[in-house]
Amino acid sequence: MTTFRNLDRRSFLGTTAAALGAAALGGLARPAQAAGDLSVGFIYVGPKDDFGYNQAHAEGAAAVKAMAGVTVLEEENVPESQDVQNTMESMINFDGATLLFPTSFGYFNPHILELAPKYQDVRFEHCGGLWAEGNPTNAGSYFGYIGMGQYLNGIAAGHATKSKKIGFVAAKPIPQVLNNINSFLLGARAVDPEITCQVIFTGEWSLAVKEAEATNALADQGCDVITCHVDGPKVVCETAVSRGAYVCGYHADQSPLAGDMYLTGAEWNWAGVYTDLVASFMAGEEIPNFLRGGLADGFIKMSPLGPAVSDAGRAQFEAVKAEIMAGGFAAIKGPLKDNAGNIIAADGEAFVETDVKLESMDYLVDGVMGSTS
Repeated sequence: MTTFRNLDRRSFLGTTAAALGAAALGGLARPAQAAGDLSVGFIYVGPKDDFGYNQAHAEGAAAVKAMAGVTVLEEENVPESQDVQNTMESMINFDGATLLFPTSFGYFNPHILELAPKYQDVRFEHCGGLWAEGNPTNAGSYFGYIGMGQYLNGIAAGHATKSKKIGFVAAKPIPQVLNNINSFLLGARAVDPEITCQVIFTGEWSLAVKEAEATNALADQGCDVITCHVDGPKVVCETAVSRGAYVCGYHADQSPLAGDMYLTGAEWNWAGVYTDLVASFMAGEEIPNFLRGGLADGFIKMSPLGPAVSDAGRAQFEAVKAEIMAGGFAAIKGPLKDNAGNIIAADGEAFVETDVKLESMDYLVDGVMGSTS
């Protein structure tokens, strides 16, 4: 069952009537729920059909809807501001939600951190790598090692590029984004060490005009394969194809947008993650505050290889994918420097995908053209 409120949750909590009602009750009363029922809230920073980050989470939420005894609440286009606190409180107080998935990166600090202590019987599960010791114990974070997906994207790109220049449209230089950029280039350099990657940061998770401008700029510089880390890759994909560049997807499957120019894509696979978390919560089982998984764990998946991927590209892609599935794969391994000449990994040193040091990454590797500042 899915519930959508006709009245905007954020607006409702801002009304005088709601405020007076809350004061009279000494807090907002929660509706009674039938025994065994669970209300689960999903909150998205953008539209659910963005062919990207939000759509991937919505596809996961769709799997939860099929679970018996679960009511799914959803709200999209919720900014990373006081609005998300209003939405969360509405789901808790008016819909009886006791498990929330606020999915956007900026929802955690300060918003979840402020609300979690006020609602100790509610579980707040945030997508990202932000939960740390000392944070509320009824909050937690889950994420996937999707950098390995971008490494596989890089292998496909390395076989497809003729210019030896590949491009990356990125939102913000945070560790998760930097890891994806670096992994994309290192995957391509596993094919040809002369390949370079130009990165352009837009400064926002979703800004269509800048995404189009960045993609055109990359094409102007000769990049003939382009990928991205923005919330909705639709503009990047369509602009790249219009410029004759191949596309590697991200977040969800963008092959319907790119057609034969789609090589493959690093996708989130949230359906199993969400249903497992909901089932554990319903069973009263303990949920880790810090939950991670990769390709072998079903947290991520790869889009099918497109027709433009060569036989040699397919063979290397599948061989490396099998290595990643076996565990212990390292994209960051020595000898390796960043693009400012500093040593990242000495000869013989390697950082496997599960190494928490990668979640504080603040550099771009040698071969990436761009700056984090």
